[in-house]
Amino acid sequence: MSDTGKLAMELAEARVEQERDASVARARASLPSGGGYPFCSCGNPIPEARRLALPGVTSCIECAKARESRGRR
Repeated sequence: MSDTGKLAMELAEARVEQERDASVARARASLPSGGGYPFCSCGNPIPEARRLALPGVTSCIECAKARESRGRR
């Protein structure tokens, strides 16, 4: 790939990352304050005790464990 092609790819990747970050920021801003969102992105409910213990939490216990185990590999 030429230098121009590499630069174009890097710029495209940076734009995708910026759009993702903006999307995450908008989603976080729309969350109810105090208790967090009641459902995980997988569709499972987030238990009230978890939402109260971790205000702003966005994932159920199962998804949080899966994410943590992927990070340890």
